[in-house]
Amino acid sequence: MYTHRVAVGRDAVFYTIVPCALGFVLVAITSRGVHRVVLGDDPVVLEATLREALPAAAIVRDDAALGNISASVVALASGAALSHALPLDLRGTAFQQRVWRELQRIPRGETITYAELATRIGSPTAVRAVGTACGANPVAMVVPCHRVVRADGTLGGYAWGVDRKERLLRDEKLPTA
Repeated sequence: MYTHRVAVGRDAVFYTIVPCALGFVLVAITSRGVHRVVLGDDPVVLEATLREALPAAAIVRDDAALGNISASVVALASGAALSHALPLDLRGTAFQQRVWRELQRIPRGETITYAELATRIGSPTAVRAVGTACGANPVAMVVPCHRVVRADGTLGGYAWGVDRKERLLRDEKLPTA
């Protein structure tokens, strides 16, 4: 599970945890946008992970305020496309930001390899670093790191479990209404 710590300072982080097709999903936002989307099997563990990752933040549960955003994320967990772009508050290195921007360009239902992703961001020899940046992606499904596979076509890793990655990829290939 993603546990990278990010300084959010005294910025308030509002979150909700809801059931989805992949277990439970924690969605956390700041005043700038969606800051975390984390998948798991236990809501208590998800909340603890958020608090550990953001120890300096004022963390507040607000299920009602995040209703629309969490509904969009739950739809993603079932393989649906976003009906509208979500504002994002992604904090990472310049390299991670390049990787995460490029991940958002991979169409629903398609995959690319880590090597292809490295080439697309102009760093063809940085395949391992690309994999590390994918693993540090703080917003599961919204930035679709699950759409990146190994050169031999196997799934590789996924911070929230390879079974979830496999299901996301399968469900994204299904037609939507």
